[in-house]
Amino acid sequence: MTKRTIGLALPQRGTFFDVLSLSELVETGHWADETGLFDSVWIGDSLLAKPRPEAVALFGSLAAVTRNVTLAVGCLATFPVRDPVLFADQWATLDQLSNGRMLLAVCTGIVKPNDASAREGAVYGVADASRAARMEENMEIVRRLWAEDDVTFSGRYTSFENVTVLPRPVQSPPPIYIASNPVPQPLATRALHRVARVADGWMTTRKTPEHLTVNLPAIKEFLVEEGRDPDAFGVSAYHNLNLDPDREAAYDESYRFMREYYGPVFGPEAVRNWTAAGTPEQAAADIRQLYADGATEVTLRITSWDWRRQLDLLVKEVLPLVQGG
Repeated sequence: MTKRTIGLALPQRGTFFDVLSLSELVETGHWADETGLFDSVWIGDSLLAKPRPEAVALFGSLAAVTRNVTLAVGCLATFPVRDPVLFADQWATLDQLSNGRMLLAVCTGIVKPNDASAREGAVYGVADASRAARMEENMEIVRRLWAEDDVTFSGRYTSFENVTVLPRPVQSPPPIYIASNPVPQPLATRALHRVARVADGWMTTRKTPEHLTVNLPAIKEFLVEEGRDPDAFGVSAYHNLNLDPDREAAYDESYRFMREYYGPVFGPEAVRNWTAAGTPEQAAADIRQLYADGATEVTLRITSWDWRRQLDLLVKEVLPLVQGG
């Protein structure tokens, strides 16, 4: 059987509510690399909307303590407000430090509760309404700067002349996924078509089963329209994990954890759909379903205060069932 690609998400915001320290987070990235069981290590990103230890700086440490895993951000919510020339230089340097192991998943970073992203964007003169277009423009800019000399660009938001960014990244160029999880009904045609048109892959969260079973077939149809091969398109399902013999207790803790992590953003039903929960056998079955629904990689974040024990159970009891199931 083909190996099922698996990632581990490090809970940065957990450093704010006593889940783990920043040094433990980096050490866990090193440990995940040493196990040889994880294909990627993921962190998140936000500046003011959902604060956490800053992603680019943190990747410098993770690149230094890992050798094999892909280092991925999902998603770089600040991408629309970052200076694309500076970011192209930062990411190319990280790709050099990691010997070509960087994976960038970008998103609009819109956070509606408390107007969080609007207040964040106001610092940079970036309105929520412009974030999607800025994201797409910045994708074009960084790709050109990673591959070309003397780049001249005249865009809606950024313009410059004769810019060369060095060093070049090891990857030519590093992949860029788009992270999105639009409500499947009605179908978010414009957002999903953007994924097929400009992204190297898609990252999503399954707040309902249809977030994969409806949105992904639509993306694949758009890929065909764009003359692209759907079978060569990466699909990363970003998912939660909580292990407890009592499945309902696992869901309950995951819900409480998510409220601490994000605030009152996700309701109980969304958390149930977004969490592999219960015994190792139950959790492994949940994870296998994500692959069956089309994910090429599943990235797991442990949503428990008892994360060290659950991480041990994930490695010893869950992953063997996922790979062998």
